[in-house]
Amino acid sequence: MNVKINDSWKNLLQEEFEKQYFKDLASFVREEYSKFRVYPPGSSIFNAFELCPFDKVKVVILGQDPYHGPNQAHGLAFSVTDGVKIPPSLQNIFKEINQEFGTPIPKSGNLERWAKQGVFLLNSILTVRAGQPGSHKGKGWEIFTDKVIEILSENKNNLVFLLWGNFAQNKASLIDSNRHLILKSPHPSPYSANRGFFGNKHFIKTNNYLIENNLEPIVW
Repeated sequence: MNVKINDSWKNLLQEEFEKQYFKDLASFVREEYSKFRVYPPGSSIFNAFELCPFDKVKVVILGQDPYHGPNQAHGLAFSVTDGVKIPPSLQNIFKEINQEFGTPIPKSGNLERWAKQGVFLLNSILTVRAGQPGSHKGKGWEIFTDKVIEILSENKNNLVFLLWGNFAQNKASLIDSNRHLILKSPHPSPYSANRGFFGNKHFIKTNNYLIENNLEPIVW
């Protein structure tokens, strides 16, 4: 199956694309896009892979599924397109960065600048029907993205995995903690940010680890 994805990832994931579950997933996604409004736009489904090629990945932030409102999702976990109101979880992420570094809170929620620095913003589910969060759950995306996490863990060294909330933390079993730094905290959602996301110092800890391993820190 010919999936349009960055070549550095395509070489590693080609076997997955040939598996029956992925063929079934591709058929399901095509049908959904033909019948309903689905986010992100089809050309942006693999945006995280395009903007952050495999050899550039330094940090992995795991999300659940894309935003389900108009013009929000563009293929990067937690990120929204320019000009769109910044969602509450991302507002809290920016607040934590402001507390850690004293940098101004950005006017835009577009995180492409992170992706281009090596922050791989991966949702577990890569598509969603408009207004229906979780509507593409259990269709095969989770199998695919779990494999992506395993490939990163097995083929890279000294990555930082930021696992916020129970959903992301359940992925820790896919990651070799002897080779990588795993940082866990509650989710930045307004429902849980005050229970330990604020003050987690994840962004400083990430940069300190990168520097210790002779890697360029992220400009958050």
